[in-house]
Amino acid sequence: MSNQPLKILLVEDQLSMRMPLTQQLQAHGHVVWEAEDAHEALRQFRSQRPDLILMDVVLPGEDGYWAARQIRLIEGSDWTPIIFLSSRDHELDLQRGIEAGGDDYLVKPASAVVLAAKLHAMSRLQRMRRQLVDTSEALRLANERLTHLTTQDELTQLGNRRGLDERLHHSVRQCAREGQPLTLLICDVDHFKRYNDRLGHPQGDACLRQIGQILSTICRRPMDYAARYGGEEFALILPSTPRSGAMTFARALQNMMARSGIPHPDSPVGWVTLSGGITTLVPDSDTSAQQLLMRADEALYSAKAKGRNCFFSFEMQMDTHDHLHANVTTGG
Repeated sequence: MSNQPLKILLVEDQLSMRMPLTQQLQAHGHVVWEAEDAHEALRQFRSQRPDLILMDVVLPGEDGYWAARQIRLIEGSDWTPIIFLSSRDHELDLQRGIEAGGDDYLVKPASAVVLAAKLHAMSRLQRMRRQLVDTSEALRLANERLTHLTTQDELTQLGNRRGLDERLHHSVRQCAREGQPLTLLICDVDHFKRYNDRLGHPQGDACLRQIGQILSTICRRPMDYAARYGGEEFALILPSTPRSGAMTFARALQNMMARSGIPHPDSPVGWVTLSGGITTLVPDSDTSAQQLLMRADEALYSAKAKGRNCFFSFEMQMDTHDHLHANVTTGG
C-alpha cells in the first residue's frame, strides 16, 4: 500500500471493471476520477492533473495508446506515470504500450496485491521526482543569489565592476540589434581624498553609500544600471538614451546632489559634488564595451580639467556648467 494517497485518473469504459477498481483504490485512501473514453480522459487530465493514470487499452473511439501519446504532448516537460490495463498479455502489447508513453502494463483483472505494489512504486517515484524538482529549484535560487552577490558592491549595494562589465556588454549587443542609442556615464566624487583626510574613512564610506542611494533613485527605468566603478568612481548605463537625454540626466543628477547637500568642509562649494564624462552612440557590430569605457573616462578627465562639478560630453562638446538649474553653484 502506498504511503501517501494519490490522485488517480482511471480510464475504463466497462462499468463492471471500473466500479470495483475505483472502490479498491478509494479503500486505500486514493482520490479517483473516472473517464470512459480517450477524449474524456484528456479533459480530466487537463483539469485535474492527476498523480497517476490507470488506462485501459481498448476504449470506444481512440484507444489508450492514442490517449497516452496526447497526454505526453500536453504535459511537456512534466511527467505523469501511466499504467496500461489490458486483457491482452502478449509481449508486443507491452512494447507498444511503452512506446506510446506508458510506464507499466498490467493484465486485467489485476490482482489487488500486484496493483497495490505498483501504486506504491509509482508513489515512491513521484515523491523522489518532487524532491528532485524542489532540490533543483533551491539550487537555482542559490545560484541566482550567488550571482547577485558576485556582481554587487557590498558598500553601496550597486553593481560592482564585474556587474558593470556584464551589463555593458549586454547593453551594447541589445542596442546594436535594436538600433537604439546607448549612453555611458562615468562620474567621480570631487576632492574625495580631502574628504577622507578631513572626516575619516568611515565617514567617507557613509558618503559613498549615500551617493549610491542617489544613483539608485535617479535610475528609474528597469533597463538603467548603476555601478560602483571603483573607489569613488561610479558608472551609469542608460540604454535607449540619446545625447540630449544624457545631458538632461546629468543635470538632474547634479541637482539631486546639490539638494542632498552632503557636507564637504574641504570643497570650494561646501558640499559633495560629482564630475562626469558622458559618451553616447548607436552601437554596431564593431562597438565594444571597452571602447565606451575609454571614451567616457576621457570625457571625465575633460570635466575635471574644466574645474570639476560638471559633466562633459565629446559628442555634444558641452558641459553642464552652463545648463545647471539656478539653485546649483558650479565649482572652480
